[in-house]
Amino acid sequence: MHFSLRGALGIGIPVLLGGAVAVGAAALPARATTWQDTGVFGYSLKASTFSGASLKATSGTKVITLSGTGVTWSLSGTPPTGVSLSGTTISYTGNGVTSPPEIVAVATDSAGNAEALELNVTIAANSIQVTGAVTVSVSALALTNVNSTVKFGATGSGESNSFSFAESNLPAGLVSGDPVLTYVGGTAAPGSYKGVKVAATDSDGAVLTGTFTLVVDASAVSGYGDEVNRFGNGFDSYQQHQYPGAIIAGWTATQSDPATHFLLNTGTHQGAVRFEYAPKGTGTGLCVSDPGGGWASDPLRDGLILTKCNTGPFQQFIPQPNGSLQNVATGLFVNPNGTGAQLRGGTSATPWGGSAYAWKDFGNLPA
Repeated sequence: MHFSLRGALGIGIPVLLGGAVAVGAAALPARATTWQDTGVFGYSLKASTFSGASLKATSGTKVITLSGTGVTWSLSGTPPTGVSLSGTTISYTGNGVTSPPEIVAVATDSAGNAEALELNVTIAANSIQVTGAVTVSVSALALTNVNSTVKFGATGSGESNSFSFAESNLPAGLVSGDPVLTYVGGTAAPGSYKGVKVAATDSDGAVLTGTFTLVVDASAVSGYGDEVNRFGNGFDSYQQHQYPGAIIAGWTATQSDPATHFLLNTGTHQGAVRFEYAPKGTGTGLCVSDPGGGWASDPLRDGLILTKCNTGPFQQFIPQPNGSLQNVATGLFVNPNGTGAQLRGGTSATPWGGSAYAWKDFGNLPA
C-alpha cells in the first residue's frame, strides 16, 4: 500500500519574525522542557572580504616561492609524491615527472577566508618550477528561504565552481547542513539568533565566510511515545513510510517498532495537541492529519495521513473526556477499523471503545 502525493492542502504557513516568535514562545505551557523545530529562516547575510593581498608564485632555485601579505599558506588536496610545502616554499624530492598534475596552493587570512592559486608546474629531478598561476576565489555568498529551510549558494572564479557549505555558532539543537540548513530533527528553542556563521568552500580550497541572523520556529514537546487505545493499538506510520501522504494505521504500539513512535506537541488551537512522527525519537517534520478529503491520494476521504507539520487545524486534535480525539478542522473523531487498517474520522466515537485513546510515554510502551 504505497500512495503517491499529488497535491497539498491550501493552507498558508506564515513566516514568524521578531515579536511573533516571542509571542508564540510565551504562549506555550510552562511544563515544556524540550522543543521540536518547525521551521528555520535566515536573514541579513553579511559576507566577509578576503584580507590577503599580492598573492604570487615565482620560481626560485629548484623551488617555488609563494608570497602574499596577511596570509598563511597550505597545499590543497593530495599533492604529488615528493612535493611538500615549508612556510612559503614548495619543494620536490624525486625523479623527473612527465606531465605533472596541477598543484593548488591556498592562502588563508586571519578570519578564515581563503583564495587559491592553481599552479601549472614542471618537475625535474629534485626540482619544481611554476609555469603559470590562476587565482581562485569565492564570491556572491547568499541564502534563500525555501520551505522553512535555509539554502546557501555562491559563485567562484575557479574552473569547477563546486562548493560545500558549513554553518557554525548555531543554537543548540541544530546541526550544519550542506547546502541546506533544515529544521528537521532540530530541537533548538524558538527565537532569533544573531551571528550565525556560514563558510562556502570551493573544491580548490578557496573559502568565503559570512554571518547572518537565524530565526527558529519550534513547538513545545510534552512527550515521546504514542497515542494508544484500550486494546494496545496506537498510531502507526504504515510500513514506517516517511513522506507526506503516508497513511496512519492502527497497530500495536511498542518500543521496538519505530513506526509507532511520535512526539506529542502542544497545539496552537485551544486545548488541542499535535502528533509528529518521530521514529526512535527523531522528529521528521511530518504530522498526523485528517485532510478532510483534501488529498486525492488519501484512500479514505477522512483517512489519517502524514503531512508536513504546520499550524493549520487539520493537524490539531482535542482530547475528549471519554478519551476520543476530535479533529479541529473536520469535527470528526479518530476511529480505528481493526489492526493494520487506516485510521479515519467518524461523526462519533466507536461504541466498542476503540476510539478511547490515552497518551503513553515511550518508557511505558511494551518492549
